[in-house]
Amino acid sequence: MTESKNILVAGLGYVGLANALLLSEHHRVFAYDIDREKIIKLKDRKSPLEEEEICEFLQRKDITIEFTSVFSHAVVESEILIIATPTNYDEYKDKFDTSSVESVIKEALALNPRIDVVIKSTIPVGFVDQMREKYSEAHILFSPEFLREGKSLYDNLYPSRIVVGDESLFGKSIGNLFLECTKERKAPIILTSSKEAEAIKLFANSYLALRISYFNELDTFAEENELRSSNIIRGISLDPRIGDYYNNPSFGYGGYCLPKDTKQLVSNFSNIPQRLIEAIVESNETRINYISHKIRDYDVQVVGIYRISMKHNSDNFRYSSTLEIAKRILAMGKKVVLYEPSLKVDFFEGMEVVNTLTLLEEKSDIIIANRYDKELKDLNKEIYTRDLYQRD
Repeated sequence: MTESKNILVAGLGYVGLANALLLSEHHRVFAYDIDREKIIKLKDRKSPLEEEEICEFLQRKDITIEFTSVFSHAVVESEILIIATPTNYDEYKDKFDTSSVESVIKEALALNPRIDVVIKSTIPVGFVDQMREKYSEAHILFSPEFLREGKSLYDNLYPSRIVVGDESLFGKSIGNLFLECTKERKAPIILTSSKEAEAIKLFANSYLALRISYFNELDTFAEENELRSSNIIRGISLDPRIGDYYNNPSFGYGGYCLPKDTKQLVSNFSNIPQRLIEAIVESNETRINYISHKIRDYDVQVVGIYRISMKHNSDNFRYSSTLEIAKRILAMGKKVVLYEPSLKVDFFEGMEVVNTLTLLEEKSDIIIANRYDKELKDLNKEIYTRDLYQRD
């Protein structure tokens, strides 16, 4: 067991908060975020995220965690800094915006030059090497996360693998630090170079996006030819080389990770021949266009949207394919009514927001749902969905 350490986690989204909570079982953790309202909520042990396991974990009395919006105090007290700040994709620069990560590293090392830096934020291939060159005396590494939104704590407890972009004793110690937080403590630790770890993250998410796009194109073909997608998918997926998982058609991939990670990988391929990676991005755009035009062709005036979050048990609207479809339907001249319980406004992106399914039913001519839910079964309206299995 690693001796207890003082650890600072900067950035309390899904990745940061899940890591902070699990590490607090065995270590003293400072959990930092610039969002003061989020910190106030967390100090009251209320989760800012819609995730049941996180809500339950926050109620535990045996964790040692201090939520703070004061970075300087936390960093001078800490031995390890884990960075989980956002790296949104900058369309103008055609790469991740890593400014938040760079800012945290700069400030942390200025206040505490001996602190070890572990980056969890997704970064471009080559980023850690740049930081190591800039801060040659510091220990900096990248350890990618492979968490699902809505299941971030669970996936940290039961990881499929732990990847650490450092093959030294420092890298091994960080791998063990994360392994000791898991339930079964048997996940393989993969020590790689920094660039290899960065590539693992981008290629893993791009493969998931590819698989989603593949089954979505299959579904488009089936719908246009009046075939049953479920039969075709079952006939394909029972081949063990393909597998009966991650094969549920949707309106397109979205969320925070897949759209930006596929674009970043395309950017990293800038001077290297490729066709497939770029085609993933184009395929998703094609799927969104296809669904939008299918809805346009219905002889209806008001389209109801059942939720714009990307997954079951998620409150993430970022890069939502359903939201993008809603915008296109609006541009085609139809009215759109949205049911999204986590929105506390009357209008959102040009759509009327309703807070009950009864109102959604009353105001809509047809309802579309990226993911079907059993609460829709009693509605007396046509439901358009491509969800075959009621899972992500």
